[in-house]
Order: sequence, then structure tokens, then C-alpha cells
Amino acid sequence: MKHRGRHRRRRRGRVLRAVLSGTALALTAAATLISASQATVGDNPGALKPLTSAAELGRLRLTEQPVPKRSLDRLAAAMGRPVGVGAVLRSADRTLRDAADCTPQEKKALPVEPAATRAYCWDAADAATHQWQPESVTTSGDADDDGRWGANRVILSGWTHSGGSGADRGPARVAFVNANDPEHLTYTWALLVVPIDGGRDYRGLVSHMSGMVWYQDKLLVTTSGGERDALYVYDLHRIQRADVDSDAIGRVPGGWSAHGYRWVLPAVASYRPAGGRCDRATGSAAPCPEGLSLDRSSAPDSLVASETVPAGSARHTRLWRYFFSRDPARSGLLAADSAGTVVADEAYETKADGVRGVLSHRTGRSARTDWYLGRASGTQGGHGTLWRQDVRGAKATHCGSGGAHRCWGDGTGSLSYWEQTGEVWSLSGRVLFALPLSSVDRALG
Repeated sequence: MKHRGRHRRRRRGRVLRAVLSGTALALTAAATLISASQATVGDNPGALKPLTSAAELGRLRLTEQPVPKRSLDRLAAAMGRPVGVGAVLRSADRTLRDAADCTPQEKKALPVEPAATRAYCWDAADAATHQWQPESVTTSGDADDDGRWGANRVILSGWTHSGGSGADRGPARVAFVNANDPEHLTYTWALLVVPIDGGRDYRGLVSHMSGMVWYQDKLLVTTSGGERDALYVYDLHRIQRADVDSDAIGRVPGGWSAHGYRWVLPAVASYRPAGGRCDRATGSAAPCPEGLSLDRSSAPDSLVASETVPAGSARHTRLWRYFFSRDPARSGLLAADSAGTVVADEAYETKADGVRGVLSHRTGRSARTDWYLGRASGTQGGHGTLWRQDVRGAKATHCGSGGAHRCWGDGTGSLSYWEQTGEVWSLSGRVLFALPLSSVDRALG
């Protein structure tokens, strides 16, 4: 288990760079995915526009709202001593299928170019359900710069229940994936909850979870729908065990239930837009983060966010970053003033719409920061685009000889960069995959 104040140890010699045999996955009938209807450079969103005025940056302010420690302690006293990530991984009861065991339909969702070098499909029962949708991913490469959490390499994937809308939507869950052996990934589930009644009970987090970042001992996730906050925060040292197996969520006769899952993560804080509630339907000045990622190339490390603007709307998409706190007593939390206000360090507008995933990364001594944007296809079963933008212009990955740019995954979600291996992790359809960031740069048109 990590100590809270420790997060910058370098152990480069222990980095594992495992890949599947061969240089890339063979995709079934890839040529059929590249058609004359593909987008060309006419979709080019152009250069990023910096947002520099105090008013523009001020609209992105957040207010930190901690859950009282006495509430968390009361819940822990009632449920039993919290456990860490290692205990959850040891209880893994499901196995991810290797790419060779994925169905042709599952693999069809993968990027065409650059091709995935690793791909995994979920346990058959989880892959078949239509009530849950995988939306986000983060790894122990985000959590600590040695790429491990304790002795473990870990992947977390956030899933949203799609059984309803708004307040009727089901709870959110996280897959804890043991990635120590790249040829045999196992996982189990934990339910995200919010303490209520002073820690005497909890409710499920009712929200889309389109973005998530694990930094130090905290997991930050996006919220929408029934939840009013922009981000919720979970402590990976405060994982609780549910002892009653039922569909209920919260305190029940005989103990605690978590919708049939063994593990529960109670929220320890949230971040709410300081200027009013986010309105995704009509667009609002308040931040509505959809994509999240960690940028370790900034100083200090930062949380990068993007919003989603529907295709065809007149609105531009905002991209922005918040710095993480350097205070050891605030491990994994955003930098905030004494009033709990968090300000954006920088922000941009892009003409790109339908953005689902965002990465920000500066290579070596370059003064330029590249922003990578994954865009949805806008059509059922179609492939999206992956753009690299900066203040000078934009380039997209391309496939085939005709200059087609819709080469990215089908419904690809959030992006997470694992610095130690140089890989970008993402989800496409219902497939978890990775590919080198260098291969993205090589595929840019």
C-alpha cells in the first residue's frame, strides 16, 4: 500500500512493457471500415483559441465540498475497517478475454489506424448486458509515477447503468482490474456511493461516468444527470465491504448491501461549479466536464477536462486544466484557496464537436503542449476521429490512401496515458485497448 505523502518515486527499471505477439491486432475486414463517406480535412477544427480573460477563466471555477470526516468515520465504524486496493484485487472473480477470444463484432469497434497493440473484452456475462455501458478508464500509471499501486499494476474502468435517465438512472460501478500479468487480466466490481444522514447510510451515485482520473490515493469522476456536482472524489484507502447480497443499496436488515457487489467506495468530497449549475442541454457558462485525464508533463501535475458539444450546434468546445495540490495533507485533491475555490490554470476553445476523450501532453523539452481529442462518429457503428491540436493548428490520424480520417474507435471513450509504458488506454464499444502514443503521432496526417 502506498503512503499518502509518497507519489514521486522513480523505478524505471521495473517498468513492464508487455505487448501482444506481433506489432498490432489484426482487425476483421478493416478495409470495409474505410469508405468514400469518410471525413476529410474539411472537418479540420483548426487551431485552439486560448481563453485568457478573467471572466472566461472565472466561469470554470469550482467549489470544493468535503464530506465531513465524522460522517466517513461513522460509516467506517458501522461497516468495519476500510480496506485498500490490494484487498479488492485479491477478490477478483472475473477474467477479461484476450483479443484472440473477442468476437469479430467486438473487435470491429477497435481503431483502424493506429491499430491497438493490446485489446481485452469483458467476461461474457458483463459483455452481454445491455443495462451497463463502459465509459471511462484510468490506471495506476495515473495514480503514481512509478506506474504501480503498491506492488500492483491496476486498471480502473467506470461503467454507467443505462436503465433509465436522470433521477431514474441506475448506480455507477468501477471495475478493478489486476493488470500484473498482461496475458491474464482479472477483475471485480465496486459500487460508487454517497454517504447520507451523517454517515449512517449511503445511496448509489446516480450518474454518467464519462471521465475518471486516479491520482495519488483519490479517484475523481465526472457526474451528470441526477447528480448536481461536476466531480465526485473517492478515497482508495476507504473501500468498504458490503456484507449482505441483495439488490438494495445502503443499510439493510442484517448489515449493508451494495446492489449485489462486495465492495463500496463512499465519496469523500465533491466539486461544484462556483457560478451555478451546469446545464448540458442548452450549454452553460458553468463547467460541464465530460472527459478527464491526468497530465504529468505540467508543473504541478494537472487534471485536464473537456466538455461535449453536440454536432451541428453553434457552440465551441472548451478544454481546460486544474492543478493538483502539492500539500501532502491534501493528497489527490485539486489546488484550492482557503475558501475551497478551485481556479482553472488555462483554457481553450476548439471547433471540434462530439469530443469524448481528451489528453494533454508535452514531450521532452518542447514548449508546445499537444491536446489530443477523440471525437465520436455521429453515426451508429461508425468510426470516430482522433485529432491533435495546439494553438497553431490541428492534424488528424488518417487511414488508407484517400486521406480518410475516421480511423479512431467506434464510440471510443475516455483517454488515459500510462507514462511508464508510453501507452494510451481507452475503451471502444465494449473493448478495453491500448496503443503507443508514438503510434498516434506517426498516424497523423
